[in-house]
Amino acid sequence: MSELNELYQDTILEHNKNPRNFRDIEDADKTADGRNPLCGDALRVYLKMDNDVVSDVAFKGSGCAISKASASMMTQAVKGKNREEAEQLFDEFHKMVTGELDIEAEDNHLGKLRVFAGVLEFPARVKCASLSWHTFHAALNDEAEISTE
Repeated sequence: MSELNELYQDTILEHNKNPRNFRDIEDADKTADGRNPLCGDALRVYLKMDNDVVSDVAFKGSGCAISKASASMMTQAVKGKNREEAEQLFDEFHKMVTGELDIEAEDNHLGKLRVFAGVLEFPARVKCASLSWHTFHAALNDEAEISTE
């Protein structure tokens, strides 16, 4: 097994077992619900904004290991970012998991999120990895819900 695949598996397992920011935000400014009917993933993303900055972000729901791990890492990545930086991460993550961004050759801000590049090898899992990101994007833009149908 390649070193990247091993890191990918370890990261997925760790974030699935101990998801970060897995909670409600009672006084959230924005929320959105996301569903992936093919896999059964369903989650709600909560945002607390301080002007243009994501001051807090969390999620609740159920889903496969990839979905939960991606949501966990997404919350860590966008917390403290301004809207433009958060949108840039959303765009880069989406392009990476759909094969539109070569993370080795093109500049990006993905950091540890690069471990999800491996989902490209499993097309059915792309929607699992990107659900939380699309739900975050919907919440940020005042859309109540999304579905990855």
